[in-house]
This record gives sequence, C-alpha cells and structure tokens, in this order.
Amino acid sequence: MRNRDANPPRASANETALRSRLHSLAPLFSGRRIAIVGDIIADQFVHGEISRVSREAPVLILRHEHTETVPGGAANCAMNVAALGATAQLVGVIGDDAAGHALRKKLEAAGVICRAVQTVSGAQTTTKVRILAGRAHAPRQQVIRLDYEDNMDEADRLRPTLDAEAHKAFAECDAAIISDYGYGVASERIAEQARRLAHERRIAVVVDSRHSLDRFFGLTSATPNEAEVEDLCGERIRDAQHLEEIGQQLCRRLHYRALLITRGANGMLLVEPDRAPLHIPAVGSRDAVDVTGAGDTVIAAYALALACGASFEEAAHVANYAGSVVVMKRGTATVSIEELLAALAHST
Repeated sequence: MRNRDANPPRASANETALRSRLHSLAPLFSGRRIAIVGDIIADQFVHGEISRVSREAPVLILRHEHTETVPGGAANCAMNVAALGATAQLVGVIGDDAAGHALRKKLEAAGVICRAVQTVSGAQTTTKVRILAGRAHAPRQQVIRLDYEDNMDEADRLRPTLDAEAHKAFAECDAAIISDYGYGVASERIAEQARRLAHERRIAVVVDSRHSLDRFFGLTSATPNEAEVEDLCGERIRDAQHLEEIGQQLCRRLHYRALLITRGANGMLLVEPDRAPLHIPAVGSRDAVDVTGAGDTVIAAYALALACGASFEEAAHVANYAGSVVVMKRGTATVSIEELLAALAHST
C-alpha cells in the first residue's frame, strides 16, 4: 500500500474560484445535445393513508389517495438533461400499455426527443411500484416495492432498429450516456459504437451499469456507487484508502479516463489513472429526503458538464451539486438549471 502522508489525495481548487468556474459552465448547457441510450423504467408511486389493521391478517389497510407514474432509469436521465437546459435524445423501449403511454407523454412534455423510443405491442413497460404509507397529516414512507419486469422477448426483433437509432443519436451528440439497468437495451453492438464515438470523435461517453460495467470497457467514464464497485471487484471495501486503491485498479482495468464513485453522505471519489484520487465531500444537507433516481441526476449533470469542456474534476463537482439538490426531493425527480445555479451560488 502507498504511504498516504507521502502522496496524499489531491485537494480541490479554491472553493470560490471553483464555484465561479462551475457557474460559468451552466449557461453552456443549452447548446449541447446529449444522447441517452438504455433501459426505460416507469417509476410508480402509490400513496395511501393507514386506516386500520385488517381482520384477515395482521397487516395494515391503506386507503388509496393517488398514484403517480414518472420516468425512471434512462428516461430519468433524459428528463434531467432536459431540465438542465440541454437537448436530450432518448433511445430505448417501452410497452404498449398505460405506463408506457404515460412515460412518452411526460417525456415529450419535458422536451425530450422520443422518436427513437420504440413501442412494443403486447409487452409491459418495466415498472417499479413503490407503496408509500402514513398516518393522516404525516409524511408518507415507503413500505414495499413491487417490480414488474417484462423481458421484452418481442423486442428482440427491434434489435437492429435500436442499434441503428443509437448510431444516429451518437452521430449527432456532444456527449452520450449509457444507462444499463440490466433489461437488455444496451447491447454489445451499442457498446462497440460507443467506444468508437469516444475514441474517434473524442466525445465523452459515460456509463451507469447496475450489473455489467465490465462489458462497457474503453469508454470515457462511469459513475458506479460503492456497492457496485464491491460487486465488480469481489471484495469488501474496508476504508477510504482501500476504495482509492480498488477504484484506481478498476479504472485501469476498464481503460477509462476517469471513474466517479458515488458514496452517498460521504460524497464522491474521483479517480483518474495518472492523478492522485480526489475526495469530494457531500454538499448541502447530509440528511437526504429520498435518494430514488439520484444516480440518474448525477450522471446527467456529469456528462453534460463534460460536453461543455469541463475537466473531470469540474464535472464531478457539478454532479455533486446536482445530486445535493435532487436528494432533497421526494420520489424520482429532476434538477433544473435554476436550482443548480442557486446551489452553486449559496453552498458554503
């Protein structure tokens, strides 16, 4: 192991100068086009008031109040890109069902380009249903989640179309995001196209893969969390120094220019192959209201900053500020450009 005193992690730039630089990046977002390729998910939130205990079994009965369906997964990435003022072009698959129709409507209303979103007749949109319960006049808390996962067998016939749409989106973009939740949209062919994009056009391609990050080698960067790093490396992270060592090994193994590891309340760790690791403390409140979809916000802000010419360090700080805003919102949410600028201006 290296001697931490001899080679300590590098410090961030002067905070005032850094915030000024980040503030100057934000106006550039509106001129950027981001391609988002991956698994589109419907995040559904069912709200109910606890009324009584059932006579049939020792379980609570909830009086249904309302149900909300919002874009999740790759669709949430696209929503965040659009909310930050950039042009978002989404490539993915939805089912020909109520959830799929609701997602397309909300995406288009937000300004996301959906012409490459394929609708599969007879298939169910992947849906994550969160049951939120509470007493009258009390905050609702998540008590259980139900996942409806359609393997989209019928979508196999769309593989050439998806690959072709990804190719067109990559050809027009200033940066790309691959959002892989394990439902099959991000194919090997798309990964190959993304590698060419990163190397030939020098376009930033950032990936978030829940289970298969090692399939997406040779791209620009990735944004795994600590648990995903542990799964990839097959060992438990003991402390911050151990995370640095594992992160550097993973960054080199996957041939990335940088790796941004998210750590929840502990902030982020930025690893670049030939630089000392950079620990980025969390900003804002350390008591998150809801972390649902926060990773989608982080990768959207990170990729967008890179598209504007930011360094990896600058892009990581932009993502950190965006994440600090979204975790204070309930449910799957987005961060607007105005909220990001306010966070940059007022953070201490």
